[in-house]
Amino acid sequence: MVRTKDGLTLLGNSKTLYSSSYSPEVLETFENKHPEHDYWVKFLCPEFTTLCPITGQPDFAEIIIRYIPAERMVESKSLKLYLFSFRNHNDFHEDTVNTIMKDLIHLMHPKYIEVVGLFRPRGGISIHPFANYAMPGTKYESLAERRFVDRE
Repeated sequence: MVRTKDGLTLLGNSKTLYSSSYSPEVLETFENKHPEHDYWVKFLCPEFTTLCPITGQPDFAEIIIRYIPAERMVESKSLKLYLFSFRNHNDFHEDTVNTIMKDLIHLMHPKYIEVVGLFRPRGGISIHPFANYAMPGTKYESLAERRFVDRE
């Protein structure tokens, strides 16, 4: 396994393995070179799939992740592989969005993060769960409250 100077193992690795089960351990981080500044990082995953825990049928969604980094940032290839690992994972939409958010909080301890799941209709209903988090005791708590209240 080759590691970059930041300790990353997936970026630039041509022998990528795709997990067939939920794999939060694949997530990797790198140093935020600008922790003194607030800025947004946004990821769009328009081809996210997971499985219904009752029927086992596939559920399709766009996952949107926005965060304000602190000291560490998620590496995008590892995030792609992590999100891919949900393809055979059985969970409700709301649980999936919260699981993604909690795994990323545990991984990088961001100042603020939000995850939205825009799940395609099944049975005539679309479900769009939203979850957010702010670092406790910081100005980001008011951002989290505002973003939560202002959601549709």
